[in-house]
Formats: sequence, structure tokens, C-alpha cells
Amino acid sequence: MSFSDASLTALRVFREVAERGTLTAAATALGYTQSAVSRQIATLERAAGAPLLERRHDGVRLTAAGRVVVHRAATVIDQIDATARELAGLPDERGTVRLGWFTSAGTGLLPRALAELRRTHPAITVISREGSTPALVRSLRAGTVDLALLASAPPYRPLDDESPPLRLRTLAERSLLLALPAAHPLAAGDAVDVDDLRGQSWIASANSGDDRLLGVWPGLDERPRIAHTARDWLAKLHLVAAGCGLTTVPASLAAVAPDGVRVLPVRGGPQERRRLLLAWLRHPLPEPAARLADALRGQSWIIQAETR
Repeated sequence: MSFSDASLTALRVFREVAERGTLTAAATALGYTQSAVSRQIATLERAAGAPLLERRHDGVRLTAAGRVVVHRAATVIDQIDATARELAGLPDERGTVRLGWFTSAGTGLLPRALAELRRTHPAITVISREGSTPALVRSLRAGTVDLALLASAPPYRPLDDESPPLRLRTLAERSLLLALPAAHPLAAGDAVDVDDLRGQSWIASANSGDDRLLGVWPGLDERPRIAHTARDWLAKLHLVAAGCGLTTVPASLAAVAPDGVRVLPVRGGPQERRRLLLAWLRHPLPEPAARLADALRGQSWIIQAETR
């Protein structure tokens, strides 16, 4: 069996696995059983004559051959889909940009940039989806998004070690702040001392891809007491308003905090700053993606100036 015999279904399955990072997640997204996904991958590996995935305890990782296949698969699938649209009489989607974004980018930057793009380039269509930074990095590699808004925390390690390296631009650096109930004793001042955070109850969620807890002040010298877990930032803030605990927020979310929440800086210890990154793989960027990148950069500068 040669690689020219590989089916389009197998290529779609392989791209989904590369993007999701696990066979189980890919099977769920596609509506397949895990065994069906495994069979498609095995067929593709036989056709390639080489392993395409390295199986690890935390999922799968692309081999060198796998990176070649996923890059070519993305091109083939996009061309097939474009042909299908043309045959169906649908408009060409060359003016479409696929954007991935991490959660807090959706509270200010993304809506404002999209509104500006509609004003200046109304013919460009943006299709976006939310995801964690590790998942969006995989999406860039798999070719299912063109641009991604990502978050990076100290010590600002590389987002992955694949080749070629992702192209990155820092849009902003923002301080991490503390959200606490307005009636909380620590809410009376203009800042909170880091030492006073010991023994507090936290509203947090696990961050995909590492051991960091999102919502707990970094670097505390104790095991944090997690009272509630929530992935959605607005849900966390409403739990804070109800007096259920404390959580951390980027500075961009301070403006959307509900009544009953105070957002304050923390004194002492290293000052935590988060980088907002724009990432892409293709170079040069196609014209529609470049126009969206310009809109995101422009709005990030405006928002950063407003929050100073």
C-alpha cells in the first residue's frame, strides 16, 4: 500500500488527532469510537511506511513524518472542501480567516477588533473559536486555525518545540489582579499584601498542559484550598460576588466585574504579568489574515492605554 492510497477520511481523522492531542478527544469531536480512530491512524501509518504518532501517557505527539503528513493533509483537505463549496454554488471563502482565542480575550479585545474589521474590511469573514493555549497551538500546527490569540505566563517558555517555530508577536503585557468579595476584610484597602492570601479559599480551574491552577495567586507557599472550580471567567467572578472565595483575573477583566466584586493589585512577591500573544504559522500571512492581525494589534494598543 502506498501513501497515494490514503483516504480523505483517514487524513481528516489524523488532522483531528494532531489538533486535539489525544485519540479520545478526536473520537469525541468526530463522533467516532476510539477504536475507529485507531484503525484510521494505523491504516495511514501503513501507507506512510513510518510511525506518525508517538504514544505517550498524556496523549500523542507528532513524529517528524507526522508533521509532514499533517501539513500536507491540511492543504489537501482545504482544497477538497473549497472544491465542494464551488460545486455546490457557494461563494469562495478566500476572504475567510479562522481565529482561535483564549478565554479572556473574548471580553474586550476580540469583539472590538472584529467590529473594527467589519468597518474597514466588510468583505472579510472571521470564524472564531475559544480554546486553551496548548489546544490552540495544536490547531495552528494542524492547519485548522490561521491565527491564534494566546496567553503566556512567566517564565515565558516556548509554546512548543516543533519545527518550524511559530511566529509570535506580543500584543500586550498585563498585570494579574485579585478579585475578592466587596465585603471581604481584605477588600477595604487599595491593595492586598501577598502574605494575607495564606489560608484563603479560591475559585480556580486546571490549566490544560501544565500544573498551574488558573485563579490561584501564583507562588503561594502553601497548598491552596480550592472551594469551587470553574473554567468560565464570568462564572468565577459571580462566585466571588456571592462570597464563595477569591480568584485572579487579568487587568482586562476588571471592567466587566459584576457588582459585589473588588479587583485589586497584590503587594509583595514577584509581580505576575501575562503576555497576550498573536501566533501564526504561515508566512507571509494571506491578505485577510493580515488585515485581522492589524485590527487585533490596533485594538490591543488602545485597550492597554485605557487600562493604564
